[in-house]
Amino acid sequence: MSKNVLSKKELLKLHEKMVLIREFEETCGENYAKGFIRGFLHLYIGEEAIAVGAISQLEKEDFIVTHYRDHGHALSRGLDTNAVMAELFGKSTGVSKGKGGSMHLFDVEKNFMGGHAIVGAQFPLALGIALACKYKKENNVVLVFFGDGSVSQGTFHETLNLASLWDLPLLFFLENNLYGMGSHVEKTRAEGKDIHSSSSSYGIEAEIVDGMNVLEVLEVTKKSLEKIRKNNRPILIEAKTFRFSGHSMADPAKYRSKEELDYWLKKDPIKTFSKYLLENNICTENDLKDIQNKINLEISNAVEFAIKSPEPSLGELKKDIYA
Repeated sequence: MSKNVLSKKELLKLHEKMVLIREFEETCGENYAKGFIRGFLHLYIGEEAIAVGAISQLEKEDFIVTHYRDHGHALSRGLDTNAVMAELFGKSTGVSKGKGGSMHLFDVEKNFMGGHAIVGAQFPLALGIALACKYKKENNVVLVFFGDGSVSQGTFHETLNLASLWDLPLLFFLENNLYGMGSHVEKTRAEGKDIHSSSSSYGIEAEIVDGMNVLEVLEVTKKSLEKIRKNNRPILIEAKTFRFSGHSMADPAKYRSKEELDYWLKKDPIKTFSKYLLENNICTENDLKDIQNKINLEISNAVEFAIKSPEPSLGELKKDIYA
């Protein structure tokens, strides 16, 4: 773990957020199997350090736009756990009124501008929000998350080009988990697995970070945000990470070897951070147990809330339609 001047409270909050995401995702998987959650479900297990580390450095006025694997980003931003769970259950008390589901979480009060199911769809939206921030002379930054599978989309390159051309306050955050669905990145990109090099063609600075290390993610994000606010120039961060489960609940991930999975499991961001906290006498085993118990109760209450919540009425079919 990298050195960082954070208080015990701040460090434990990072751990708590990662545990919240992990327990939330595992519980979602269980309830998908039970039939409570339907449709597509993409879990964020293994990538928790990225959402927690990066989003912890945002100001409340900053914006987030992300992809379909969005639960971790939503919870890190502080969206209500009950409302996020209810959305996945398709209930009217969900963050998108039960009409968006897993891939379309949204909260305008938190400046969380969606999960988006279409691969690469978040790029032009993030660009537009960043342009609006600049036009209104606001010192806000737009953080756009994306996966390695989306970098072959035209929207990625178009957005890099315009963000650089117009000097927009945009932080591109690549979660490179090596696989776009079942295809390894080295089989889909001429330049191989290091994707950050794409930004140099557009004159955009790039950073690489260990996406399994929450403190490193935090530090790199903090410095990048400071540069963007000061220079009004976009930056790209590539985080090396790995999803421990398949692309979605329908994917058994047989295209990955046991050796590869075992390698990444040893880098589990929650286990390694717990070890760091204990070895540096930042907390005790009891502190970690208390956090685990707190999260277990929060998740249990969220499931109960979702189950008891009503489904959207038929009248909702004609609402929130803008086309």
